[in-house]
Amino acid sequence: MNWSDPFEALEPGATFTTGERTITDVDVMAFAGLTDDHHPQHVDADWSAASTFGERVAHGMLVVSCAVGLVPFDPDRVIALRGLDDVVFKRPVRLGDTIRVKGAVIALRPIGEEAGLVQWRWSVVNQRDQLVARALVEVLWRGTPSR
Repeated sequence: MNWSDPFEALEPGATFTTGERTITDVDVMAFAGLTDDHHPQHVDADWSAASTFGERVAHGMLVVSCAVGLVPFDPDRVIALRGLDDVVFKRPVRLGDTIRVKGAVIALRPIGEEAGLVQWRWSVVNQRDQLVARALVEVLWRGTPSR
């Protein structure tokens, strides 16, 4: 998929895979500070050692936020992130895990003469190619201006 293509050049079924990002302790602590989500599963090593996961894990919303950052949206084409739907967290992302996004265009809907909505199915996977999260993502995408 070419991220600089105008809306009218996009096709359902087009796929992409992003680069990678390793989730660190600094990421988790900064996210906790920014969001005020200090759940001990994310920030307390002693508490989380006795939890279901046996260790600290990243916030689900941190994982989704990093996934959005990994997708190389062209600022000349993408006007806005319009929606996230059907977000499901499948397994924890542990500190030191590396994630990437695999996606496919599932729907295109023109909304005017100069833009349209692009809907993707995103799968966020870890370094073992295990699904950690999935979502439907909708973006407002600029087309070729009419003259």
